Amino acid sequence: MKTKMTSSLFIALIVSLGGFVFGFDASVISGVVSFVAIEFNLSDWQQGFVVSSPTLGAVLASLLAGTISDRVGRKKVLITIAFLYVISAIFSALSTSYEMLVTARFIGGLAFASLILAPIYIAEISPPNRRGKMISLNQFNIVIGLSAAYFANYYILNLAQSNLAWVIDLGINDNVWRWMLGLEILPATIFFVALFFIPESPRYLALNGQTEKAKQVLTQLHGKVMMEQEFAEIEHTGHKKSAGLLISIKELFSKKMHLVLAIGLIIAIVQQITGVNAIYFYAPSIFEQSGVGTNAAFAQAIWVGVINVVFTIVAMVLIDKIGRKPLLVIGLSGIFISMSLCYIGFNNATYKLPADSLAEITINQQTLQPLINIEYQSDLEFKQAVTAVLGNKQFKANEAALIQAAININPQLVLIGILGFVASFAVSLGPVMWVLLAEIFPNHLRGIAISFVGVINSAVSFSVQLLFPWQLSNLGTALTFLLYGLFAIIGLALVWWLLPETKNKTLEQIELELVR
Repeated sequence: MKTKMTSSLFIALIVSLGGFVFGFDASVISGVVSFVAIEFNLSDWQQGFVVSSPTLGAVLASLLAGTISDRVGRKKVLITIAFLYVISAIFSALSTSYEMLVTARFIGGLAFASLILAPIYIAEISPPNRRGKMISLNQFNIVIGLSAAYFANYYILNLAQSNLAWVIDLGINDNVWRWMLGLEILPATIFFVALFFIPESPRYLALNGQTEKAKQVLTQLHGKVMMEQEFAEIEHTGHKKSAGLLISIKELFSKKMHLVLAIGLIIAIVQQITGVNAIYFYAPSIFEQSGVGTNAAFAQAIWVGVINVVFTIVAMVLIDKIGRKPLLVIGLSGIFISMSLCYIGFNNATYKLPADSLAEITINQQTLQPLINIEYQSDLEFKQAVTAVLGNKQFKANEAALIQAAININPQLVLIGILGFVASFAVSLGPVMWVLLAEIFPNHLRGIAISFVGVINSAVSFSVQLLFPWQLSNLGTALTFLLYGLFAIIGLALVWWLLPETKNKTLEQIELELVR
């Protein structure tokens, strides 16, 4: 059994490499966005679209990926996804315009369908008592990728400021953001090659008439005794395999599926509407808002990655012991408390440019004279006043330095709030959502159901990323974080009311209990 478990674990690790590439792709933009905003002179909306364009691609991919994988197989779609990651990384790094960068990142967003297919595939090869941990491997790789991108961004930023000969020869100092984006090529290529060595999902094979192949894969993964038990359960529900896409869609929205679909949609929406991708994708920008400066902001972003990894490991240890629902309750409560701390920190901040601060800012000193020693009670008032005298382009180029010079805030409170949010999310909504989505839907509808829920998840994520720069400019930092906290409370109430526990149950048992 140990050998078989090692085999299925190794395969799950290969498939979850897509999570690493996604995590790297998603968070590397946090270090890139301020550079391209200046280089391409982007507005708030354009800046938001550079960040969110992959998620727009993910909306389309999520709509199709599960359905296509139900028709042609999980493995083929995963290989296509890995190839898209490689293409996107190459053209993102070589982008010469805003339009080219958005297009390249949109192509990468099509590969975000790995977020849907990896949990499906891993759920279908995992034994029930280890399914939670094994699906969580994908989320663990996501946070490792997120963390790796923060480290890489900080390292490249420092290299670019070092003036070393080899750094200048490679053009790192003049192309900081291109090197940040280009590093993704390496893990994407490894993921692409490794996928050729995994088997097809046994449940896909069984539901598509390839009985002997399905038995061979199940035997390889779990041994002959467990294979016979699992195959009997698959056959028991296999007669429900739909005849076509329209029939599957009709059944998905039928009355018997209402509870399952409602649970899936609630979890998918709450995961994103609480602001996780605003935190991940704009981490250095958020820390700059607390006045720590650009280099310190990149350094603090590393802590986001570290905390993410640590608490994802905690979730993996606990998810099959205490269950899915308790983790969600703990996590959503923590998100509300953390966002409340950020709200308090920014709401109590004041802004005043003292005369002796101007020497640190590379702007015509006379231009800033009308703002000297005037105290502003919010970031909105301060930014509007500075933009009025400098113009939007010059303000954006010097925003971090201006805020650092003017702000009076408790930055530790904001740092604790952000890291508390990351810890709360990593121990709950991050891994638990994908485990639940891979568990609660029936075998014959799993692909199309997770595709539909994934579309909603991606659409909410796209909206959060696109709106965040606009929110900072029009609602202010404090109110933006307060909204995320309030959404967490709403999600907590719905989870407490509707969500059942699924730990240690086979996929077929969960189907019998939830599908009415």
